[in-house]
Amino acid sequence: MTASNDPTPPTLTLDSEERELIRSLVMADPELVLSDDLVMRTLLGATAKGARNIVDLRDKLVERLEQRLDKLVHTNRSVIAAAYENVAGTRQVHRAVLALIDAPDLGEFLRRLTREVPTMVGVEDARLCLEAEVDDIRPADSLAEGLGDRVLLAPEGTVGEYLMLEGDTAPGQVVLRPCGVEAEIIFGSLTRTRSEALLRLDLAGSTGLLAFGATDPDRFGPDQGIDLLTFFGGIVERLLTQHLGAPDAG
Repeated sequence: MTASNDPTPPTLTLDSEERELIRSLVMADPELVLSDDLVMRTLLGATAKGARNIVDLRDKLVERLEQRLDKLVHTNRSVIAAAYENVAGTRQVHRAVLALIDAPDLGEFLRRLTREVPTMVGVEDARLCLEAEVDDIRPADSLAEGLGDRVLLAPEGTVGEYLMLEGDTAPGQVVLRPCGVEAEIIFGSLTRTRSEALLRLDLAGSTGLLAFGATDPDRFGPDQGIDLLTFFGGIVERLLTQHLGAPDAG
């Protein structure tokens, strides 16, 4: 009997049980098909002849790998973008800290804190609110001459009440949130602030609030990290406490 050189497999007639068995084997281990060049060529040939329900498993595998690769690339880009953003944010905060440390007196410290620092950290506005024995919120003219309403005196309890406006009964040292008309309590009636970063300050027995305002409603939100702002708030607490305790602070 002469062996045939024709690679085409003989035509077989399979019953339903045999077909189901083959189907189960392929689904359990696709490599049975993908790793066999002859089988793959036969499937491709059958597809080319117009046979239906014949799937090129290799193309499906490549498509799946491409989807996974695209997802991985997107994830890597997101991680890299976040890393660059963190580095940029760290540099901004460090620059702001250095500017505050160099302030020679309370007046200059407050001017830099409320006028220069917002630009350094990429926001439009900043307010410093200090609780004191007053009846309503008012500019702290005795502390911050020429700064208008950027530095405020407020009745005791104002800071805690403002931090809890969104219903948070136990706010932390830093609160990030979008805001609406209530922002005028701190930023004034003409404010365009739509999101805010609020830093609670503990000032040697007194309470203060440093508020950064942004016109972008998505600039600050509760899902963002607070490490840099917590660090910055701690620096402001220490420097402000020192200035308020100085003889020329009144």
